[in-house]
Amino acid sequence: MIAPIPAHPQSAYPFAALVGQPELQQALLLAAIDPGIGGVLVSGPRGTAKSTAARALAELLPEGRLVTLPLAASEDRVTGSLDINAALQEGEARFSPGLLAQAHQGVLYVDEINLLPDALVDALLDAAASGINTVERDGISYSHATRFSLIGTMNPEEGELRPQLLDRFGLMVQLQNCFDPAIRQQIVKKRLAFELDPDMFRAHYAEQQNALSQQIHAARTRLAALEFDDAVHQHVSALCIDAAVDGLRADLVMLRAGRALAALQDAAQITVAHIDAVAPAVLQHRRSVASATGQLPQTSSTTGQTAAQSEGDWGYLPPEQAGLKPVRGVLPLAAKKA
Repeated sequence: MIAPIPAHPQSAYPFAALVGQPELQQALLLAAIDPGIGGVLVSGPRGTAKSTAARALAELLPEGRLVTLPLAASEDRVTGSLDINAALQEGEARFSPGLLAQAHQGVLYVDEINLLPDALVDALLDAAASGINTVERDGISYSHATRFSLIGTMNPEEGELRPQLLDRFGLMVQLQNCFDPAIRQQIVKKRLAFELDPDMFRAHYAEQQNALSQQIHAARTRLAALEFDDAVHQHVSALCIDAAVDGLRADLVMLRAGRALAALQDAAQITVAHIDAVAPAVLQHRRSVASATGQLPQTSSTTGQTAAQSEGDWGYLPPEQAGLKPVRGVLPLAAKKA
């Protein structure tokens, strides 16, 4: 059991109050449970609550820490710096922490990450995936832990990330404008209520927020106990081959994401249903052009289903079809529209 979530100084919009974004909520929760997944890239047009969701996630974590990386940040500001003179004179490295160190055990948020210099994006992704940041200057090095959930957002109208950098992100969610009148009205009503009285609005969702926070904490402790059997490995391989992905990063991320989802759902074991639920976010930015245009077969050798059939209308396998059950009435998020 963990302590209730403290009041956020900036009155963050509650994660549990997000509407119509089940794919995004699931991806963010998985990255919070296992930061080694490699972060989440959220792509979508303006006004789709990309930054709102990222900030809301930080409040669910034990430290509640959110570090925002500005686009104008220098490499030293991001990775930290070493005082070489002190090292030469005193015989020990004097390290000045950067944003990566400040984000440890929290959320590192980068808005418009597609406009950030490639070298800094590389450094962020390295630290997110490995959990370690190493700074080297003139033959002297210093390393420290960097266990954080990396969230990058971008508007594709303002430019894309290079394919090499896209592949480094663990998960990707592609948001679209909402044209469902009922959902739009629900989003607006909640937003207006939040702006009118943030404290009352947050109090209304306090129980759900605490339940989510506890689920994340419990899921982290269960990760190591969950193992992959041959059927799960076979299914992951089939999905990645069908998508014609380059290398094995997709296989590794899919296994880790499936394990994180199983832990979040308090499942006794990892199943192919968990893999189907996370596969779209893993393959969204890795699927080859040939596969996407149908030049490669889209039928999985292990399931006999097409990619579209297995993902469903929302872009993932609905939990009710996958046999996943809610935990304490909070999950699966895929079943929630509010």
